[in-house]
Amino acid sequence: MGATAGERHASGARRYVPIADHGLIGDLRSVALVGTDGTIDWYCCPSFDAPSVFAAILDAGRGGCFELAAAVPARTKQFYFPDTNVLITRFFTEEGVGEVQDFMPIAGEAAREGRHRLIRRVLCVRGSVPFRTRVAPRFDYGARPHTLRLTDGTAVFDAGTMSLALTSTVPLEADGQDVRADFKLTEGDAAVLALDQVGAGVPPRGCACAEAEEQFGATVRYWRRWLSSSRYRGRWREMVHRSALTLKLLTYEPTGAIVAAPTTSLPEEIGGERNWDYRHVWVRDAAFCVYALLRLGFTEEAKAFMGFVSRHISPGDGSPSGPLQIMYGIDGRTDLPERELPHLEGHQGSAPVRVGNAAADQLQLDIYGALIDSIYLYDKWAEPISSEQWENVCALVDWVCAHWDQPDEGIWETRGGRKNFLYSRLMCWVAIERAVRMANRRGLPADLNRWLTSRDAIYRRIMSRCWSDERRAFVQREDGEVLDAAVLMMPLSKFIAPTDPKWLSTLDSLTEELVSDSLVYRYDPQVSPDGLRGDEGTFSICSFWYVEALTRAGRLDEASLAFEKMLTYANHLGLYAEEISHTGEQQGNFPQAFTHLALISAAFNLDRALG
Repeated sequence: MGATAGERHASGARRYVPIADHGLIGDLRSVALVGTDGTIDWYCCPSFDAPSVFAAILDAGRGGCFELAAAVPARTKQFYFPDTNVLITRFFTEEGVGEVQDFMPIAGEAAREGRHRLIRRVLCVRGSVPFRTRVAPRFDYGARPHTLRLTDGTAVFDAGTMSLALTSTVPLEADGQDVRADFKLTEGDAAVLALDQVGAGVPPRGCACAEAEEQFGATVRYWRRWLSSSRYRGRWREMVHRSALTLKLLTYEPTGAIVAAPTTSLPEEIGGERNWDYRHVWVRDAAFCVYALLRLGFTEEAKAFMGFVSRHISPGDGSPSGPLQIMYGIDGRTDLPERELPHLEGHQGSAPVRVGNAAADQLQLDIYGALIDSIYLYDKWAEPISSEQWENVCALVDWVCAHWDQPDEGIWETRGGRKNFLYSRLMCWVAIERAVRMANRRGLPADLNRWLTSRDAIYRRIMSRCWSDERRAFVQREDGEVLDAAVLMMPLSKFIAPTDPKWLSTLDSLTEELVSDSLVYRYDPQVSPDGLRGDEGTFSICSFWYVEALTRAGRLDEASLAFEKMLTYANHLGLYAEEISHTGEQQGNFPQAFTHLALISAAFNLDRALG
């Protein structure tokens, strides 16, 4: 049996911290989740998709964690240093107030050395506060043992394949294979704990208080300088900028990749089996991210992702799933075998824990539209694409013209067999339509007769086979009767006028059947079986699509209310997971790029409509 939710640590009982009770820090290579109790319970080193070092969020007993908190009863509050990804957790005790500043340096000497460093700076800001820390790494998702070497304020945890060094300005003591420290700070005092990956030419190196302060300042300046490029000046600046900072944290700087989320197997339903690894590059999610970042004026990230596309996603020899895979590794690799980790019990007992993703082999035709739309926007808003990129676009569009009418697994990656989904047809139309626009605007060579014939055939097919006279709505798939929130993309992609009577009737049907207090379900799995057991929460990207569809339909009061309601479901830092449960809890991998990019788009368009 796995550990129970309340299994005791050496430092006392620690139950699971809810998914939403976390903040995120990172260095554009990996991230760490820091709970509101001051514990780091998710960290993969040195990259997003590397095996975890701390994974208590997936197994409170076996996953490993880095505890750092007041050693006496305390109220806690967590916030970001303004306009940055530097996280501050405050502890309010009877005797004083202390805080932990968590960050990962990005620029400077550490980055040049190839040093992956996580700094935890502890300060007492009022009175006096006793602190306690316990560092318990569990390498390779908790499966690989390690040795501990403790000398002169440095603890080296060695698992053979990887070594981590913890340096500290307070005395450390061994606790089995882990280390701990108890220390008291009075007003104005500070302590520093720094965790580095060492080996391969990177030696352990101390982190004195002065150096930590300098690194703190450099990291704050980095994030503020980055955010200053934003052109957004609208009503929801704080939420939009937090979403932008979060999307930036999900980029893998060495390749330009953008991950769907930085976690694996956080459950879509507590106790359910819908637990997936999102630490990969979904073509769809990343392409939508490019749209959101370009909207705000961030062109460098879009340029880096276009570089990733050029290097790794050129039309190849054509596997059964077409010239594109739906997802790639952050280094561009195509092999992402899915396996289960039976030794981990899963978040709050929600097994299985999975790494890798078998959906990589699915056929999802919509990704061609998402990718080509992002290339079209990049060409329009950032810089013209190269002749070689245009050749690749032409090859992809020619493939779409030949294959758009196949059944596929669809945007929601159902495991219940291929169907003729409306959304897949819609995005094939987008792929061809955007390529036609690019060819016409720039006078680029293209087989326009073939492209236009296919584009118009898709349009007619959707209008004839995906409209239900009985439901008075566009439906999930050809000749079906089931509703699906993915059709919200029809007016957003400019396929249909947002005030078309058929669309307004569809919007009313969706509102009646799939919307609950502004929150939108993807579809009803009882009516539309997807090959998996259990239910799921509302899908947050769909909730923001709904806001945008209402906006475009001119229903601004409804759109504004739905948007404001959605903002109340964010966590204390403005972060969102993939879904929201019927009780309002965050569910699924966290934070999720899809949700944050849809928030940016909805805010941008609603702002513009409100004037």
